[in-house]
Amino acid sequence: MNTVRTTDEGTAGRQRIAVVTGAGSGIGRAVAAELLRAGWSLALAGRHPETLEETAALVPGGDALAVRADVSRPEDVTALFAAVRDRFGRLDLLFNNAGTFGPGGVPVEELSYDAWRHVVDTNLNGAFLCAQAAYRQMKEQEPQGGRIINNGSIAAHTPRPHSVAYTATKHAMTGLTKSLSLDGRAYNIAVGQIDIGNAATDMTVRMQTGALQANGEIAPEPVMDVADVARTVRHMAELPLEANVQFATVMATAMPYVGRG
Repeated sequence: MNTVRTTDEGTAGRQRIAVVTGAGSGIGRAVAAELLRAGWSLALAGRHPETLEETAALVPGGDALAVRADVSRPEDVTALFAAVRDRFGRLDLLFNNAGTFGPGGVPVEELSYDAWRHVVDTNLNGAFLCAQAAYRQMKEQEPQGGRIINNGSIAAHTPRPHSVAYTATKHAMTGLTKSLSLDGRAYNIAVGQIDIGNAATDMTVRMQTGALQANGEIAPEPVMDVADVARTVRHMAELPLEANVQFATVMATAMPYVGRG
């Protein structure tokens, strides 16, 4: 694990502190930039330091700490949250965002165990490890408490074809969110989940040219601006701890999800 310090540490103690995992691209990058522009101090976590630095550079003067971390590795997660304590002293928010779809379009009977395990280790085990570390820190700090926002997915509700590993982990994310929310009550830890559908990122480029539908056809799907997701996460993050958005669904209005599509 390596850290890259991008701003003067002297401002950190006066700011709200957040960890964003998967901050080097896509939704994580958009949310990180939104929070930095709003004056939050951030630990940007991801596997590629160069992309984390690119995220930090989107908001010149923002207070950002880039930490190389693979969330599926317990030792990396431990080091990530130790770096947050050392730099900022406390933690107000975890956006538990890191994830992978895995090999796309692979039928269940052809999906290798290694591919299944990689998705589970990243999406579910990684989310648990980060939430556990954040929970421990929020429970122990003074004043006690904080917020965890888990990135679910439309797949937390209904699958796409050939998405068994991703869908299973996102359904499990809902259970993780509910359990953490219940257990966190005693320690002023609020836990919610955002379920996102067809935000325009590198991961969803194929949606606009054609995605496999439940009836076997290939059809283009509408997408929405990822900035709308970022603004929703910021709204959830900036509520007082006495209030919580338990579940929010933010999706491209006309995507095939509600009703018959």
